Amino acid sequence: MDTEAQHTERDRPSGPEERSRSVLSRLARVSWRRAGLTGLAGAVALLLVSHFVVQPFQIPSGSMEPTLRIGDRVLVNKLAYRFGSGPARGDVVVFDGTGTFVREAPERDPVTGLLHGAAAALGLAEPADTDFVKRVVGVGGDRVKCCDKGGRVEVNGVPVAEEYLYAGDAPSQVPFDIVVPQGTLWVMGDHRSHSRDSRDHLGSPGGGMVPVDHVIGRADWIGWPFGRWSGVAPTGAFHDVPEAPAAGGGHG
Repeated sequence: MDTEAQHTERDRPSGPEERSRSVLSRLARVSWRRAGLTGLAGAVALLLVSHFVVQPFQIPSGSMEPTLRIGDRVLVNKLAYRFGSGPARGDVVVFDGTGTFVREAPERDPVTGLLHGAAAALGLAEPADTDFVKRVVGVGGDRVKCCDKGGRVEVNGVPVAEEYLYAGDAPSQVPFDIVVPQGTLWVMGDHRSHSRDSRDHLGSPGGGMVPVDHVIGRADWIGWPFGRWSGVAPTGAFHDVPEAPAAGGGHG
């Protein structure tokens, strides 16, 4: 039998067009694979930067207006307090309120929680229910009081001209007179009439104080929307406030 005459269609050499299509198909698969790996590597790099250096944080409420507006994405500097310095009066900080502002973190489905956490870390979703952004008004040892005869907050006996407050807001409708324990902070929102802050937790465990080690970082820049690109302006409101006595601590 003449087997050489029995070539099938499959045995015939491919033509130039078929070879070109095959090469293009392989190149396309390689390109998509490379793009996928590049995208994955980029996402991992962003998550690492977000975890250790700078984290986007989406502002979920108007409690910090006019400084920060609903929907702003601020960039939180996680290195601000890593090398010996601590939060200072006037700093705008993001912190974990678990055990102080909220009793415990709400339960989530593990997968949903992981996906939400990743999205929040990239500024693509609202932060966890346990994360808050407020302004530091008192640090360890400070006596913070409201209000003096002029209706102002006093820190260590000095009235503070809080130019960052929302227009028309009083410094506080709730009177208080406390001494901030060492290692903690007294924090308040700039939109005082729309902020649940240290004042609202005076009777809770911890007395409304935020442990310094719960601070995630300092909000240093507004990165989104584009029209709001700027640094979070520092305040000079506390320049005349003296340091607290060394023996400060406990509630007054």
